[in-house]
Formats: sequence, structure tokens, C-alpha cells
Amino acid sequence: MAMTRTTAPNPKILTFEEYLTYDDGTDGRYELVDGELIEMPPEADENSELTRFLFVELLKHVPFQRISYKETEIEVSGWRARCRLPDLIVHSEASKASLAGKSRGTITRDMLPPALVIEVVSPGVNNRMRDYRHKRTEYAARCISEYWIVDPQEQQITVCQWVEGAYEDRVLRGSDRLQSEIVPAFTLAVDQIFALRSA
Repeated sequence: MAMTRTTAPNPKILTFEEYLTYDDGTDGRYELVDGELIEMPPEADENSELTRFLFVELLKHVPFQRISYKETEIEVSGWRARCRLPDLIVHSEASKASLAGKSRGTITRDMLPPALVIEVVSPGVNNRMRDYRHKRTEYAARCISEYWIVDPQEQQITVCQWVEGAYEDRVLRGSDRLQSEIVPAFTLAVDQIFALRSA
């Protein structure tokens, strides 16, 4: 997800409950990192295009009701309150059901996790560390079965699969086909994904 670390004006350390009711009167979108609001600026066009391409491809294999496109956030563990807003989520039946009737699309820690989370890496050292290191740890701690790190800069996709309490990673490049336990019919090669996203 495209992001330069920009804090909200006059940052205040928020609890998770305060974050859920936060409203600055704008349409700004934020993640919560250790109690601090981090503004999510507009995506780079290339990353938005790639995310939309993956969304369309997932629709061929997963009912649209079980896919969230930048609209469902996940409470994760951290030093202080943390909440992430992934590029794409494929819900488990349980995580989708847990949002029924809720006024906000937030998967809290008392809810079962989604089946798959996908992040598209933005340029920049901080963005790369966030997706490859911080979010990887946070999503593993939430027991999310799969986490895809889609990296346009490196032209690779890292598939992290949750096995006995930790992620095991497979780095895929070129003609390697994406093999997912969550979406087994999704078998595009990595080079197809990066080549076809703008077709």
C-alpha cells in the first residue's frame, strides 16, 4: 500500500477504542500504529492498478462478498494499539460473518481472522520494512493463514503460509506459479501478474 509516514496534525496517542470513534471531519484514511494515527495518502497509480488487477482475478475464484478491497481493517498487536488497513482481504466464512450488522468494517482481536491478506509494496525503505517485517509479524500473530507480499519493484510475490504458529515463506518470481491453499485455483505465474495488470 502506498504510504509515506505522515502523522495526523498534533498527534495524540489513542487507545483502540478512541481510534474506532475518531473523526476529524475529513475523508482521510488512517492506520493506527502504537496509538498514533498514520495518514494513508492516495496510492501510486501503478500500485492501484496492480491491486485492482488482483481483485478482478480473485473474483474469478472467490465470491465477491468474501473479498474486501481497501475497506476492512484488522486490529493487530503492538507496543500500543495497532490497526492495519490491507490492500485486499479474502475473508474466511467466520471473519465475514463476524462483520454482519457492524457499523464499521473492523476485525477486532476478539473476532476470527480473515483467511488471506494481500499487501502491494510501495517504493521506499520504510514501506518495505512495514510490509516485509512489521505486518508480516502482526499478521502471523493474528493467525492469518496466508499473507501475500506483492512487490512491483522486485517483480516478486512472497507467499507467507501460517504453519504451526509461524509463517513459512516462498518467494516467487518469473514463471513461478502462485500456489495458494486459500485460493487453490489462482494459478497465474508471477510474470503474468506483473505483465497483465495494465493489459
